[in-house]
Amino acid sequence: MLAAGAARRFGAPKQLARLDGRPLLEHALRAATSARGVAPVVVTLGANAEEIVAAVDLHGARPVFVEGWEEGLSASLRAGVAALDNEGVDAIVVTLGDQPLVTAGAIERVAAAASGSAPAARAMWGGAPGHPVLLTRPLFAAVARASGDEGARTALAGVEIAEIDCGPAAVTDVDTPEALERVAAGVDPAAPPDPRCAS
Repeated sequence: MLAAGAARRFGAPKQLARLDGRPLLEHALRAATSARGVAPVVVTLGANAEEIVAAVDLHGARPVFVEGWEEGLSASLRAGVAALDNEGVDAIVVTLGDQPLVTAGAIERVAAAASGSAPAARAMWGGAPGHPVLLTRPLFAAVARASGDEGARTALAGVEIAEIDCGPAAVTDVDTPEALERVAAGVDPAAPPDPRCAS
């Protein structure tokens, strides 16, 4: 789970922003650690890391502290992949700490694509790519070369990607206080979730 950013657009550590009485990050962690067959779970932290560890129930996820997190998403992704690569995993499911509506069911459904022929999979909604994203071992080296704020984009360029319809939660993230208000009010997402990605 990627959660190392400084949340500049949010204007405060959004990992700690409250949603339904709990920190925003905790919602995403709860889903990730509840997903069957997806373990171990690591959460990358950078900005405000000490404060986040003190305030958020990580639900058993292991924190990975990202050096150079200011570089952007790629630094966080590289650190997470390296931590799991050292544990000998064959595939990694990448989730985001600012997507509180993504369910354990969605993570399980994307993870299940690891048994297919495509080296990657990603959650989709309405033709738009979202998260979770599955990366199998053949892509780890390309992720290690990623830079800036591109995340896994370069690693995924030109490879077959299984597209998994996971409903609007897959593309609903919280970048601003207004977005958090919409999520809290049930305005985002505007469509019902895919029942195959429920729970």
